[in-house]
Amino acid sequence: MPFSYRKSKMLRRSRVMWGSWQTWKPRVVFWIGAIAIGLVSVAFAKAADEAQALFLGVTSSGRFAFLLPLIVTPAGFALCTWLAMTYFPNAQGSGIPQAIAARHLRDEPSRSALLSLRLAVGKIMLTVVGLLSGASIGREGPTVQVGASIMLAAGRFGGMAQSKGLILAGSAAGIAAAFNTPLAGIVFAIEEMSRTYESRANGLVLTAVVLSGLAALGLVGSYTYFGENGLSVATELDWMMVVLCGVGGGALGALFSHGGLTLSRSIRRWAQPEPLKRMLMLASGCGLAVALIGILSGGQTFGTGYEQARTMLEGEMVSPLFFIEKLGATFLSMISGIPGGIFAPSLAVGVGFGGTLGTMLGASIGLSAMLGMAGYFSGVVQAPMTAFVIIIEMTGNHEAVIPIMAASMLGYITSRIIAPEPLYHGLSRAFIAQAIRARRTGEERT
Repeated sequence: MPFSYRKSKMLRRSRVMWGSWQTWKPRVVFWIGAIAIGLVSVAFAKAADEAQALFLGVTSSGRFAFLLPLIVTPAGFALCTWLAMTYFPNAQGSGIPQAIAARHLRDEPSRSALLSLRLAVGKIMLTVVGLLSGASIGREGPTVQVGASIMLAAGRFGGMAQSKGLILAGSAAGIAAAFNTPLAGIVFAIEEMSRTYESRANGLVLTAVVLSGLAALGLVGSYTYFGENGLSVATELDWMMVVLCGVGGGALGALFSHGGLTLSRSIRRWAQPEPLKRMLMLASGCGLAVALIGILSGGQTFGTGYEQARTMLEGEMVSPLFFIEKLGATFLSMISGIPGGIFAPSLAVGVGFGGTLGTMLGASIGLSAMLGMAGYFSGVVQAPMTAFVIIIEMTGNHEAVIPIMAASMLGYITSRIIAPEPLYHGLSRAFIAQAIRARRTGEERT
């Protein structure tokens, strides 16, 4: 057999086995996109931490420095709102509703209006500015919109047609990299983003979470968000705290969620016919109120609330009123319309609520704080599986799995009774309606 014939035969077999570049291009681009999400998430986290530290450092160094938020916070809120409405439309708020809405939209222009690399850059920049201004926001929700935007862009470049699956995968990868919680990323994608199990998308989600997680691990190493604890339920009082934190946290979360949905709809109507002017007024007013709450709380309510939450999970109480103050600052930051999430602040509110209950009843502060976090967070997002998985991964606690699950389920059931409409899905309806109106207007003009 001639050598040239054998060589060509081997090449044909190789192509059959490995496929052509056109076959591998979508996969390679998808993998690069997933790794990029992990890298961007880590950079976003570091920028957010630096911004928060800078704000707290400036406002605590000097005799009258504690009064600086009265100027900096309203100005920062107004700047974020102006930039979001002028240069980065649809970057407002958490970012999770935009990702949910994009999955419901079928045409590419409507999806691109909610998820794009331009929006991803704006989301990161404005969230950092918000934290630099003392807003009670987090970076985890925005990372969902950023991750979905990166993955959707990678899908377009690689020629992948599964837009819904790509958005789901990017969102999961964003959550996984933001909290270093891979299982929670997967559960979040199934339970909160899609509200259903899609067997065709689970491979994309798993691959994206693994690759983004590996990229993040390569930069920051393995860690648990709130450190590790071995708290467990051992007494009747502890089990009573499971019920109280679950039901009480769920009710409090439902009030936050229902209030946010109701007020956001009223604000959209009120903002017309001068949306920019009126939203700037609202943002400035909310910023001033957040500044006042922060000053009265001794600076405890500014930023994500991570340090306060970790302190209480370690068994040391910050303030019995912290959860009320933090809830107020978070609610005002949310309705102001500035870019920023509620994940981290909600965890801090839940920790404060549980810690206060534990202090009042003489129970373990650390355990009560963890159970309060489960009940309240589940009540806000109405995603109990995401709540208990993310809390178990963030605390490294495997001793209290059943109690955390129970508190999450009680929080979810209580919240559903009080506020049947989930927060993120309720907020996503406005973006879907806006996209439909824009499409109809475009069709009428053509």
